[in-house]
Amino acid sequence: MCRNIKMLFNFDPPATAEEIRAASLQFVRKLSGFNKPSKANEAAFTSAVEAITEISTELLQSLETSAPAKNREIEAAKARKRSANRHPSRRAPAAPSSTPATSTSSENTLGVGPN
Repeated sequence: MCRNIKMLFNFDPPATAEEIRAASLQFVRKLSGFNKPSKANEAAFTSAVEAITEISTELLQSLETSAPAKNREIEAAKARKRSANRHPSRRAPAAPSSTPATSTSSENTLGVGPN
């Protein structure tokens, strides 16, 4: 499943119409392979987004659960932690050392041997 499509069910506060539409747009983009459709495909693309938004709203309103609603902030923090574990290179860079590196006169500007 596309990582950009977020789970919208069982949150407090509930998903907004904008969130449902954004997820529907991502779904249609994934299915079609278009980020922005051509003029020839724009009507079909827009129609699909609207239809999926409508059916997704209906689905979310009809689902039931006995589980307590999830807190958006806590779930977002968990997602950030998972992302940081998956992509350690995206973490904040370490603070620079207190002594700057200097080159000697025997090194050229590329730092490769004598001039």
